[in-house]
Amino acid sequence: MPTNRAQRRGRPGHDRDDVIRAGVQLFNEQGYDATSVSDLTTRLGVTKSALYHHVDSKAQILQIALDEALDGLEEALQTALTHPTPGERLTAIVDGAVRVLTARQPQVTLLLRLRGNSDIEMAALERRRRFDHTVTDLVREAQAEGLVRADLDAGVATRLIFGMINSVVEWYRPDGPVDPALLGAEIRAVALDGLRPRP
Repeated sequence: MPTNRAQRRGRPGHDRDDVIRAGVQLFNEQGYDATSVSDLTTRLGVTKSALYHHVDSKAQILQIALDEALDGLEEALQTALTHPTPGERLTAIVDGAVRVLTARQPQVTLLLRLRGNSDIEMAALERRRRFDHTVTDLVREAQAEGLVRADLDAGVATRLIFGMINSVVEWYRPDGPVDPALLGAEIRAVALDGLRPRP
């Protein structure tokens, strides 16, 4: 019991994960810039000193949440790149991105709504751009192998694929009827099959 109390200093029943979760929820509900420290303390029912026991600032909450989203996407991409063929790599990144989105939906939602109003946001957007460029290269490789229509712009195709994936944040519910394990395959069936060359 003493160890448990030490982990939850500041206010019984709240820990750092609770603070991050509440902050991300508020940022998604009303926007990062519109969310104050007072909003965070009110949501959690804690004092500012209790909040600052867990985080240095609301900016730190934003940084942690964006890192969780981007680290997941980058790990999925690195895993996809280990596959031997362009088709397998493209399939793997679609499946991996869907897994990250459904597992870290609030954090990915926050990432997708960034406006670049701070250094933290600009750095996150730059990481996202690098991710997108690498996925575009995967689409080009698939085109070179005849797996994706060559008459399509690879960058546009990437945006269309991820537009479909990213739209999941608007309707997916963890307690809903959609199985996240099957969702990637369903998105692939709609997106990638539509990009295949006509016979």
